[in-house]
Amino acid sequence: MNVPEDLRYSKDHEWARLEGDRVRVGITDYAQDALGDVVFVELPEVGSKVKLDESFSEVESTKSVSDVYAPLAGTIAEVNTDLADSPERLNEDPYGEGWICLLEPDDADAYEALMDAAAYRALTEE
Repeated sequence: MNVPEDLRYSKDHEWARLEGDRVRVGITDYAQDALGDVVFVELPEVGSKVKLDESFSEVESTKSVSDVYAPLAGTIAEVNTDLADSPERLNEDPYGEGWICLLEPDDADAYEALMDAAAYRALTEE
């Protein structure tokens, strides 16, 4: 399982990468593996407000439908529209081209409260 050291993680298996004053968000390698082959991604609306730990997206796979939860409260600034035509990018490159959205966080300090790679690894090994 791939857990990049430079990212932060939520208990719901989302990753977050600080990029200036925005945070790029996606699902982890662990999550995409558990889902199986992704066939559809429901993207959030640009400009919509999300609350911490609130569902803002859905990922449908050949096995199930799963919610994607906001690792931070904020406003959706951009979405990865490529996922509409290529949802399999979540499986192929979850930390790169499989990102879901860019978020403008309400509280920039909340990013630091997310789990680091070691804590996330420990969570997935329980």
